Amino acid sequence: MPKKKSDSPSAIPDFEAALSELETLVEKMESSEQSLEEALTSFQRGVELTRTCQKGLKEAEQRVEKLIKQTEDSGTEPFSPDS
Repeated sequence: MPKKKSDSPSAIPDFEAALSELETLVEKMESSEQSLEEALTSFQRGVELTRTCQKGLKEAEQRVEKLIKQTEDSGTEPFSPDS
């Protein structure tokens, strides 16, 4: 199945799923109940999940920057509540 475009709204759930799996994996590794081979496999999966999360964060940052640029280009000012 092909991956979805990076600017699609589904990029965020992919990030959330990867982060959740990574948290579970870390808890499992911290429990020290894995064999060496299982720990190495878990570590490898953790690296993959970390990369997925980093990619998701980068995509979100780019989307925010694009929205800010569009706001600046439109001549409107960002909302700032009265103090």
